Amino acid sequence: MPNDFSNSELGKKLIVKVIELAQQASNRLGRQLVLMEVCGTHTVAISKSGIRSILASHMELRSGPGCPVCVTDQGDIDTVVELSKTPGITIATFGDMVRVPGTYSSLERERAHGASIEICYSPHDALALALKDTFREVLFLGVGFETTIPTVALTIASAHEQNIQNFSVFCIHKTIPPAMHVLLDDPELHIDGFILPGHVCTITGRQVFNFISSEYQIPAVITGFETIDIIHAIYLLLKQISEGTSRTEVGYTRLVHEEGNIKAKEMISEFFDPVDAPWRGFGSIPLSGLALKSKYKHYDAAQRFPVQTPKSLPPDGCSCGEVLRGKFKPSDCPLFGVDCTPSTPIGPCMVSIEGSCAAHFQYD
Repeated sequence: MPNDFSNSELGKKLIVKVIELAQQASNRLGRQLVLMEVCGTHTVAISKSGIRSILASHMELRSGPGCPVCVTDQGDIDTVVELSKTPGITIATFGDMVRVPGTYSSLERERAHGASIEICYSPHDALALALKDTFREVLFLGVGFETTIPTVALTIASAHEQNIQNFSVFCIHKTIPPAMHVLLDDPELHIDGFILPGHVCTITGRQVFNFISSEYQIPAVITGFETIDIIHAIYLLLKQISEGTSRTEVGYTRLVHEEGNIKAKEMISEFFDPVDAPWRGFGSIPLSGLALKSKYKHYDAAQRFPVQTPKSLPPDGCSCGEVLRGKFKPSDCPLFGVDCTPSTPIGPCMVSIEGSCAAHFQYD
């Protein structure tokens, strides 16, 4: 496990070893290796650091469903857009969600038409808005994976303790392991190893991802976000592949433990129940979403503010679904870099700073 993250000589040595192991594995398999990261922060780090381009002739580093904004279903985007039109409601959201195109509009367009939409850096910012103006309903968009869900639970707990009545959450959270099952069950997808998200695993722990190696016999490594973290994770994956073994390893030992963050997981269990949830490109994945428990239904925006949403349709020609499922590289999409750019995004993968299309466009 590397500890000196600025040690360029160590990075160079690891890259040389990675290339050597990749060539050996490719010769044995008769094809190029394919590794997948399932974390938007890793996607950006791999592109920005040059790792993807350096290793391009030796292996393919493919992006999976690691961006929470990107995997948000088109129907959920359209529902949020309709909610923003409701008089007396303020939508509080992380910035990326504002520019994601819905079928007929976006939060950005509705804000230009007078809708009350506020950018927040945390759910507690949204609660502060509710306290500041008790005559408006503040609706927070609960987008994110296991990393951000505990902070939403804490915010609801705070609202409950203070008896704040004009705050609610539109729950479109997702959990990673069920989506991994869908990827691994896809007979058309051939992935030789997975780079797993360090911040998610800080909450979940290692054990919840053990099925990748134990059931599917595919190596997996949990890692952090420094360049050497990622190179080291690739090295560990290739080492397993060369040995013919499969384990779910922790390369991020400074933060990830076997059982994860017990307190954070207890908070999630206290406030949420697992439910089936739609994912962009995947359809409904069983038990991959979260809904507020009945005790806290007053804070469930979908229950409190039902809206009629027009039929949702994916953007014409957009390949975000195929990119998120690992079937396409961003450059395989005919819109990539032509009609779809960061300044004129057609799909969410080009909107979010963690989107694979945006990362490929900017760095690759």
